[in-house]
Amino acid sequence: MSYTTQHLKETAEIVSEISADDCEKCVAALLATRERGGRLFILGVGGSAANASHAVNDFRKIAGFECYAPTDNVSELTARTNDEGWHTIFSEWLRGSRLNEKDCLLILSVGGGNLENNVSPGFISAIQLAKEVGARVLGILGKDGGYTATQADACVIIPTVNPNNITPHSEAFQAVVWHLFVSHPDLKVNQTKWESVATVSKP
Repeated sequence: MSYTTQHLKETAEIVSEISADDCEKCVAALLATRERGGRLFILGVGGSAANASHAVNDFRKIAGFECYAPTDNVSELTARTNDEGWHTIFSEWLRGSRLNEKDCLLILSVGGGNLENNVSPGFISAIQLAKEVGARVLGILGKDGGYTATQADACVIIPTVNPNNITPHSEAFQAVVWHLFVSHPDLKVNQTKWESVATVSKP
């Protein structure tokens, strides 16, 4: 079997194992956030930070959310890292944004953080702040979901089908899942361009 065949086979296996119920729970929580006038903050590091930026666009443009990613502001992020340390960059950014009980965090992470081993401490302090102020916490997570899964109001776990491919599958499926969210009829408020063009051009 070629690696390409193997990778695609693993991808199909993940699709078959993702929990539709967990996706629906996240959609319901997101809908409740929008209906109460809350904001959505999407947090990710590394490749997941790039995914967060893309997801912000989709949630704003397609699903009508007021939505932000702290990692889109590289000046503030690097200033906080330099002056205060890595572990509080998200929590202090959120504190400065007046995170409150109406709002929601969406964590995109390969492992979800680990409190005991001090892995992804930025997520952990952000989640702790969210809990303090009563904001909701959601996640699209790999492995077992880590700290985020233990604290989240709802989350989608990307199943591990090959321990050598946890990161590529987790980051790839973040995009699959958030596109599911913004395309969901409960959340989608604006038509995407190519679909609207196709509708107009039909005979």
